[in-house]
Amino acid sequence: MTEVTIYTDGACKGNPGPGGWGALLRAGGTEKELCGGESLTTNNRMELRAVIEALAALKRPCHVHVYLDSEYVRKGITEWLPGWKAKGWKTASKQPVKNADLWRQLDELVHTRGHRIEWHWVRGHTGDPGNERADALANRGVPR
Repeated sequence: MTEVTIYTDGACKGNPGPGGWGALLRAGGTEKELCGGESLTTNNRMELRAVIEALAALKRPCHVHVYLDSEYVRKGITEWLPGWKAKGWKTASKQPVKNADLWRQLDELVHTRGHRIEWHWVRGHTGDPGNERADALANRGVPR
């Protein structure tokens, strides 16, 4: 399996407001930068979109290390998702899961593409080079 390192981040100017997402993918000696955005969105949606777009860019099953500064995404995919699905996409308080459309997309990418994924949380804006590049890409993706 090809080993891939991915750094992702989301940005929002206002919450909600214009937002962007960014991802840096590294495999072997190559790097790929991805970014995009939406005119009216939230920071959490952009954090999710960054991971979705990065995983969707992989053409075959890989051993993936995902580095992200969003506990919302990391805990959502590693802890909360099974309960949401079992409860019909409702939270423990019986409310609809926010961003369920994106969570469904991420769930499919994670569980049907044959990847082996390890999730790593990094503190944002503390000088981690991969996280800083993903942050810059996310800001580049914000519509002006």
